[in-house]
Amino acid sequence: MKLYVYCLVEGMDELPHSLKGIAGAAVRLLSWEKVSLVVSEFAGDAVAVTRENALAHAAVVQGLLERTTPLPFRFGALVTEEQLQNYVSAKREALQVKLEQVRGCVEMSVKIISDRDWTEEPATNIGHEKPGTAFLSEKRREILGGEARAQEAKRVAGWLEGQVREVVREIDFKPNTTSKLIVASGYLVERVRLDEFRQKVAAARQHRPELHFLVSGPWAPYSFANIDLEFKTHFGVS
Repeated sequence: MKLYVYCLVEGMDELPHSLKGIAGAAVRLLSWEKVSLVVSEFAGDAVAVTRENALAHAAVVQGLLERTTPLPFRFGALVTEEQLQNYVSAKREALQVKLEQVRGCVEMSVKIISDRDWTEEPATNIGHEKPGTAFLSEKRREILGGEARAQEAKRVAGWLEGQVREVVREIDFKPNTTSKLIVASGYLVERVRLDEFRQKVAAARQHRPELHFLVSGPWAPYSFANIDLEFKTHFGVS
């Protein structure tokens, strides 16, 4: 029997009885060296990537967000109890630093969409060009458009950072240069400053009516955890 790991938590002696994990399993706390993890038992060597399982994982993490700030693992962290204990012993100080980093915070997501046409040349003559020439012209337009989109994404992200910087602890900027979604960023915000953050984003969107803002949260700080990759690499798990 292996353990499926959902997240690390602080300041909890027991879990809500309503929480159910992957495959409806009961979740429980394991604590070693002042580090507490939320786990459930799992019979198998891999967890199927299904919508049901993904929602079950998210529900456990989100269900703890009202009581604490969970530091989440991403989907699929499956190990033995001995492996998990060894991992905590080896990484205890780093894990405690991470918990301190997100303590009292939540993640807010801001996605920005632009309807602008990023191609740099008109495409009206492509149909009259030779096939090879038309192909090269189209590729050139795609490359130039992608470069322009990337530059605009950085400008917009930098502008938004300037609007909200004083009320956020950290920013995880994710440029998107392949679609109308030009920016998808995560913001680590102290719970007590959530209203301030929302107000600043609302004010910012009034100054850029040509952009579409999609704001969601609060979420557990997935973008600021950075523990799942190290965990999976350490144990060679999927």
